[in-house]
Amino acid sequence: MAELRRIKDWPEGDRPREKLLQRGSEALSDAELLALILRTGDAASGTSAVDQARSLLNKFDSLPQLARATTSELCTINGVGPAKSAELHAVFELARRLSDCALMPGGSFTHAETVFQRYRNRFLRYNKEVFIALLLDAKNRLLKDVRISEGCLTSSIVHPREVFTAVVRESAAAVLFVHNHPSGDPTPSREDISITQRLKEAGDLLGVRVLDHIIIGHDSYTSLAEQGLMGAS
Repeated sequence: MAELRRIKDWPEGDRPREKLLQRGSEALSDAELLALILRTGDAASGTSAVDQARSLLNKFDSLPQLARATTSELCTINGVGPAKSAELHAVFELARRLSDCALMPGGSFTHAETVFQRYRNRFLRYNKEVFIALLLDAKNRLLKDVRISEGCLTSSIVHPREVFTAVVRESAAAVLFVHNHPSGDPTPSREDISITQRLKEAGDLLGVRVLDHIIIGHDSYTSLAEQGLMGAS
């Protein structure tokens, strides 16, 4: 059985590598692209690299979920050990860094959708909540982004003192906040709303415009400004 399932025994037009070279990478399925990273199957279980790739996608439901998987979770698939796990982590990290190339200082943020599209891939790697502040100039151009905290969002973790120390140090005229919900559901919690309103009040006192707080899920986001949850202006 193992011999029959080797990719090199398949018709040439069906082999992922040859298919990519002949028709381009866009012609390959997610499983076929992953198989090119995995390269080899598992002789013990008689599975090909494509079989392993399909098992990974089935187990983790989607590429974003797979990208967040730990080494121990990946290694539950037959034939996927530490070496293949490291290769998968490397590929997903390169994809994130490529996405981050668009996040250069000087870019202007005018809408929550822009922030979501620019930052969603960065948050895929996190299995816990991460809160960042985007420091902007008077024309809403990015000066830099700063990680404020990591962990469940509470008022003790996200304190106005830590947030606005960075804002003042960079002479930012405005700031907007972004954090993720690892569950994938961007619906704001009561704590999210409370912290946002406290930060808005602190910004008003310091003369810094707090533009928005955007919560990123797996495939969608919530803008507290658009929802009218930022507190009084």
